[in-house]
Amino acid sequence: MEIKVKLDVLSGNEELAAANRAKFDDVKLKVINIMGSPGAGKTTVLEKTIDLLKDRLKLGVIEGDIYTTKDADRIEQHGIPVTQINTGGACHLDAAMVAKALPELNLEELDLLIIENVGNLVCPVEFNLGEHLKIAVLSVIEGDDKPLKYPLIFRQSSAVILNKVDLLPFCEVSLENMKLDILSINPGIPIFEVSARTGEGLKDWADWLVTQR
Repeated sequence: MEIKVKLDVLSGNEELAAANRAKFDDVKLKVINIMGSPGAGKTTVLEKTIDLLKDRLKLGVIEGDIYTTKDADRIEQHGIPVTQINTGGACHLDAAMVAKALPELNLEELDLLIIENVGNLVCPVEFNLGEHLKIAVLSVIEGDDKPLKYPLIFRQSSAVILNKVDLLPFCEVSLENMKLDILSINPGIPIFEVSARTGEGLKDWADWLVTQR
C-alpha cells in the first residue's frame, strides 16, 4: 500500500512537471534546479553566480526553504527577481509548488531561471519540477564518502559543484576519490571545484552555464 501511494504521488507530480516544462519551453526559458545538503553553500554559490552572470543573462530565482525567507532576502540584494517557496515542513520542492510560484515572475523577460531546492541529498532529486538541468552542490567538508552513499543525486545531475575547496587543507578528505566516485556514478559529468568564499573556480562554472543556455 505504501509503495502504491508513492507511485501515485510521483505520477501526479510528473504531469505537473510536464506542464511547467511546457511553459518554460514556450518562452524559451532555461531552468536549472540546484540541489545539495544543508550547509553545502548553495545560496553562496548562487549569489556569486548571479554576480558573474547578471550582465550576460536576464536571471530569476525561486528559493525553496522549509520555513524562513532568509535565502530569498539575500538573493534580493543582488537586484534580480526572486520569489520564495516555503514548504511548511516538506524536505523538497515539487512541481505543484513551483507552478504556484511562477506567476510571481515574468518568465518572458528571463533567460535563465534558477531554483534553489530545500537542503537535502535525497528527496529533492526524486521530484521533477519541469527543469532542464539538475545541478548537485556538495561541499568537500561533508566527506568523500557522500557520492557513493547518495548516488541518485549525482546520477541524475548534469553537473556537480564541489564547494569549499579552500578548506581542503583542514579536513581529511580526498578530492580525487570524491571525483572518481562521482564519475563512476555518472561518467563524463562536468565537475567544478570551487570556493564560493574566495571565488575560486566559479568563472568556469558560470561560463559552462552560459553554454547550456
